[in-house]
Amino acid sequence: MGFEAHEPAGDDCRDPESKGRHLDVCLSGPVGYRKSTGLECYDLLNQALPELCLDEIDLSVSLAGRILRAPLMIAPMTGGDARTHELNRILVAAAQRWGLPMGVGSQRVAIEDPSRARYFQLREEAPDAVLFANIGGAQLVKGWGGAEARRAVEMIRADALFVHLNPMQEAVQGGDLDFRGLAGRLARLCEELAADGVPVFAREVCFGLSEGAARELLACGVAGVDCAGAGGTSWARVEALCTDGEGERHLGQVFGEWGIPTAESIVNVRRVAPDLPLIACGGLRTGLDVAKALALGADVAAMARPFLIKAAQGPEALDAFIAQVLRELRAAMFASGAGDVSALRGTLAPR
Repeated sequence: MGFEAHEPAGDDCRDPESKGRHLDVCLSGPVGYRKSTGLECYDLLNQALPELCLDEIDLSVSLAGRILRAPLMIAPMTGGDARTHELNRILVAAAQRWGLPMGVGSQRVAIEDPSRARYFQLREEAPDAVLFANIGGAQLVKGWGGAEARRAVEMIRADALFVHLNPMQEAVQGGDLDFRGLAGRLARLCEELAADGVPVFAREVCFGLSEGAARELLACGVAGVDCAGAGGTSWARVEALCTDGEGERHLGQVFGEWGIPTAESIVNVRRVAPDLPLIACGGLRTGLDVAKALALGADVAAMARPFLIKAAQGPEALDAFIAQVLRELRAAMFASGAGDVSALRGTLAPR
């Protein structure tokens, strides 16, 4: 049985103009954490006799029941208006060319205002790419469920669904402040969409996952998680720069460094769920960062803002960046003696 469909009252709807403000700040504002990802605390072990040919290294992995050409994801950041749609079209075309998965930003504005659904439609540019739809966990508490989740999936003809978890961001922006009952509703949604063959992944937005949170998500029956941790874009800081409210700006500044670093977040999930499909995001900038995240236990590594910045510069800049990251990843694997992604496990040592 699905949840009762719920149409939020006007005052509860997300302001569509926030999409443009977020985009402007993320492209040019001081939104990064000062704290690091924690990946610098580890080194890949050099293998002087790798017995490999670099050009034959296998980057393929599986995610959401699909085979990817590389363990690199274009993480969710934006969508919902004409400008963000154009950037997402550039990103999804690159996902198609390179065989990478991609997630869109929150589709809440398009579910609340169906006229905005056109700003999320990307499948024509990427018939073969693995696409993740995206709704907020806080909306489940307000009564959203299978009906709204299916609308999000159908809107972009997605292969899987992200349910994003962002209590700190909501607290800073004075948004959705009641998360009571979320675990139970998430569990029901996972069960309902599993019957449709749609995997549901839980996704932090940048604040990381503790062992306790990972254990609860596993009990909810999620098909996978994105443990996006601190070290990249701070969404508390983004909200502080976007708001006109003095109180919200103060909160964003106070909590701009809130969060569990990405490396620690990966380890936390793997202690609790050794086999759960795991995406790692948050502050990854190079192929070496990707290799370290995979060696720590992630199945796929993801970037958001670095891809967004390159997409704003155009398809050529984006392609050059992807090629560079994958070249760096191959070099790291070659010198570590890892002929495929699974062989990276065990090649990392603390400094």
